[in-house]
Amino acid sequence: MAELLKGAPVARALTEELAARCAVLRERGVVPTLAIVRVGEREDDLSYERGALKRCEKVGIEARRILLPADVSQDELLTAIEDINADSAVHGCLMFRPLPAGLDENAVAAALDPAKDVDSMTPASLLTTLSGRGEGFAPCTAEAVLALLDHYGVELDGAKVAVVGRSLVIGRPVAAMLTARNATVTTCHTHTRDLAAECRSADIVVAAVGRARTIGADAVREGQTIIDVATEAFREHGFERTSMAEIRQRVGERCRIEVGGQQMEAAEQPADWREPFAMDHECNHGRQRQAGKRRCRRGNCRS
Repeated sequence: MAELLKGAPVARALTEELAARCAVLRERGVVPTLAIVRVGEREDDLSYERGALKRCEKVGIEARRILLPADVSQDELLTAIEDINADSAVHGCLMFRPLPAGLDENAVAAALDPAKDVDSMTPASLLTTLSGRGEGFAPCTAEAVLALLDHYGVELDGAKVAVVGRSLVIGRPVAAMLTARNATVTTCHTHTRDLAAECRSADIVVAAVGRARTIGADAVREGQTIIDVATEAFREHGFERTSMAEIRQRVGERCRIEVGGQQMEAAEQPADWREPFAMDHECNHGRQRQAGKRRCRRGNCRS
């Protein structure tokens, strides 16, 4: 039977670790503080905010909300960012994106201090991730992939990895981070010739292309570890389904699968599952997805 690598145990372990570290900081008189910047009241931003506040409360991080109207000016937003940079009591900043039309997101990202950029939105953070040098943090989704692999003891040193996806949100960052861990990484995408063969030859497959049915049962084999970087519920996005029985038949008993965002016990084995390892859209522009839409709204997206 395929083993399901669930994210919940990893999240619990990280929560416990962070809570302990925050407690030590508070004993030293330092209150870990995150500034959450929200422009407007988009429903997905509000949902994300509720989750972030709950997580902060669990681990002992103080959250400061900077709430700005949707019609805020560029100068007003930049002033808020400058205030965060200058406030030594604020240790990190999370700004919800995309910003409303009319605001220059690139200029805002460039204005944020990379040392406080917890969402890897600044150019310096991305450079740090890709080069391994500098100041800043890697994208949280890419970090989560490595945390998942480490938690379940998946060996990375010398492993052959196929990363399917090349966005700045997940594909390229996770490829660089895996390479830094001495994995042999091949970055694939929707234009890769014989994508299925590239995936079958890998020990680990990180599926992050953001297009339904890009990776099917013919692209996996027995004994692989497959990380599906998905974040949304299946049915709402209208993805094709396949049976768990077919997946087990194709990938074999020892294949280990992480289904991102879907907490299922292996014993449940729902008769109805989505196309293997298809996921919703990740792109270079951050959280641009909308339910049922597989492409970014920006025309120059190459993910």
